[in-house]
Amino acid sequence: MKNSLNKNLNKNSADILNWELIQEDFKIKFGRDVFESWLKKMELIEIKSDHLLISVPTRFIRDWITSRYLDNVIQVIKSHNKKIQRIEFKINSTPNATFENEIISQIDNKNNFKDSNVSFIKDSFTQYNRIDPNKNFENFIVGQSNSLAFEASKKVTDNISNYNPLYLYSGVGMGKTHLLNAIGLKLKKDKKVMFISAERFMYHFVKSIKSNEMIKFKDFFRNADVLLIDDIQFMNGKEALQEEFFHTFSSLIDKGSQIVLTADRPPNKLSRIQERIKSRFSGGLVVDIQNPDLSLRADIVKNKLSDLSILKGNNIIIPNDVQNFIYSEIKSSVRELVGALNRVVSFSRIYSRVPNLSETRIILKDLLNINENNVTIDKIQTTVCRYFKISKNEMLSSRRSRYLVRPRQTAIYLAKMLTSKSLPEIGRCFSNRDHTTVIHSVKTIDKLRKEDNELNLKIDTLKNKILYNKEDEI
Repeated sequence: MKNSLNKNLNKNSADILNWELIQEDFKIKFGRDVFESWLKKMELIEIKSDHLLISVPTRFIRDWITSRYLDNVIQVIKSHNKKIQRIEFKINSTPNATFENEIISQIDNKNNFKDSNVSFIKDSFTQYNRIDPNKNFENFIVGQSNSLAFEASKKVTDNISNYNPLYLYSGVGMGKTHLLNAIGLKLKKDKKVMFISAERFMYHFVKSIKSNEMIKFKDFFRNADVLLIDDIQFMNGKEALQEEFFHTFSSLIDKGSQIVLTADRPPNKLSRIQERIKSRFSGGLVVDIQNPDLSLRADIVKNKLSDLSILKGNNIIIPNDVQNFIYSEIKSSVRELVGALNRVVSFSRIYSRVPNLSETRIILKDLLNINENNVTIDKIQTTVCRYFKISKNEMLSSRRSRYLVRPRQTAIYLAKMLTSKSLPEIGRCFSNRDHTTVIHSVKTIDKLRKEDNELNLKIDTLKNKILYNKEDEI
């Protein structure tokens, strides 16, 4: 089990990829909408020496991923295997299931809305584009950084067109989509709500042109009581799309429909967007969602743990020092904060124990930007020797005195844990010891850590000396 743990904690050492785990990281990196719309369609076919062969259904999807997400996709993959430098795409479409031949849902079919006034659109990426019942106002954690956006969103549901349009902007993973979803969820009971991302809006626009259904497209969007569009910045440079959107926007405003938009920047910073559109955006209420402060991050972690306990039907206990570390160190976005917590909780479930602070640092090392290249076996050996007050020559010797064996085994264990070196490579760094000796040392320390709390504390301290040049807060 522990060997498996070591591989999970040091994923770059693997020669294979866990595609499911990579997909989970895609969700964290890009958000659910982008993942479901585009990245979920990528299927791993083959791992080659320095690149991956990946299939996608259509050329359109390939080109879209390549033009917008490829660099970040490769970055995520390289966090799992540093050898991967590029991606080779294979189009895997069939005559009856291509992107070009898929049909937009029957948008004029009123029977689609028997149970709800929320508009559902079938597309090639997800079965439905729909409002998530789990993202509501009640479970949105409010703090100083997002309180104005929260209150403005609630006001919209109380008095449609009071703030029109409402324009929410922030960096990725700050809760914009959650608020957009909550608005739709609240209003869908008695209003015809259209909730869609800018990317999907573009997709349906293109499809309607190809299928000569522009009249249906116009009627569908312009008859909404509430139009919610996520990530409006993705309309940049699409002149024809912007032209259609401008007229749809104007039509809805004129008839008193509510429009709520989200973006990653304020209206005046939108690039390659028509000035008249940016002017319309600025004419409404523009609200910025700031990075979550420490207090808000702490509340999010505690509430998320409570939600997970209810969802899984058991009490999930994460030590206070681990919780404090997570919400103190993960500052960039709520999405990354929740993703970090999910990783720690998953570790706890898989190994039936709670990770300590040192292990948490390793689990989250890619989020914490720990530079693994700075961790060398020589550094590990030097640190261990200094800690146990022995010389490096003594450690590397063939002597089997107890006061030398334990530090030697500890150094080998840490080399396996903290570097991407293979077992034979580690063995060669310890006076050409056989890889079986490395395995034995790792297993021995694993076992002793369960039985000897003092040794456990020593190893945690050594890890933090090696990774951060400081003592662990134990």
